[in-house]
Amino acid sequence: MNIVVIGGGTGSSNVLVGLKNYKDLNISVIVGTMDDGGSNAMIKDELGLLPLSDIRKSIIALAQDSDKGLIRELFTYRFSEGNGIKGHTLGNLLMIAMTDITGSEVSAIDAFKFLFEISGNILPVTTDDAKLVAKYDDGTTVEGEHLIDEPKSDKHIIDLSLDSKTKAYPPTIDTIKDANYIIIGPGDLYTTTLAVLIVPGISETIKESNAKIIFIPNLMSKIGQTRGLTQRDMVEILEKQIGRSIDYILMNNGEIPKNALKRYLDQGEHQFKDDLEENSKRKIIKADLIANSLVKKDKGDELVRSLVRHDPEKLGSELYKIFRNQGVSRVFRWIINVYR
Repeated sequence: MNIVVIGGGTGSSNVLVGLKNYKDLNISVIVGTMDDGGSNAMIKDELGLLPLSDIRKSIIALAQDSDKGLIRELFTYRFSEGNGIKGHTLGNLLMIAMTDITGSEVSAIDAFKFLFEISGNILPVTTDDAKLVAKYDDGTTVEGEHLIDEPKSDKHIIDLSLDSKTKAYPPTIDTIKDANYIIIGPGDLYTTTLAVLIVPGISETIKESNAKIIFIPNLMSKIGQTRGLTQRDMVEILEKQIGRSIDYILMNNGEIPKNALKRYLDQGEHQFKDDLEENSKRKIIKADLIANSLVKKDKGDELVRSLVRHDPEKLGSELYKIFRNQGVSRVFRWIINVYR
């Protein structure tokens, strides 16, 4: 069964971790390449390479656990001191070196897949250099993923585009065409999810594919992206972009730890109003998807991170139920058609 995950950020990484131990799944992740915050700014501006952080996260997520987590610790180690390397992860530096050795970012991904015994596919959405451009309801425009991701005040995006002519990396198109399921989210709606979907060729191929689409909403709103939106609003934004209905929505109904929730509320964020209804094209599944432990920030990390996240095992279990139940339904339909 071919599973495609859209995004590449921390939320998508949790999906990958949750699914990788189901050996009957052929997993691919399509990673956004517009991140220009933190160490990615240097990687793009000084070295002329694709942003590597989300690629690195996907490698870590899909790596086998035979080393008892040493690869994860090595790849995620972030320097907290040192001129020039403060804030960088060792994983990004290793990927820069491997890119230089192998000749391209794509070849570097293949090399690390071999080293870490990764069977899944990790694909950049594009190999072109492109920046995100957000147009807001107050008439202003902001260029660059980092500035869009961490605005100084809340305002609503009415259009997201790219600053240059860009095309999808061809293997991503083939991967989408072969997919049985496409998982969108969790992840920041604009800077992670739509950043992939707006690349020419991606939404068009999803629209024409026979794959079932699963959307996993974020746990909390985010300033400048989803503050003030409801579950229905986010679904409608995605459906407008891809030009077809979402088949499954996997929503959290678990309780967010009170201390973390209070910190979100104090910052002006909120949980999303549950205003979705099932229909003939859409099935809503509600489950406790909350990770039990709060996220701790690494030394040297200057970017804003979420406080609570989805639990990988819970995500994997609920997603696999969808795959299995759909597979059983498909068999029953086939039997009925044969013996009708």
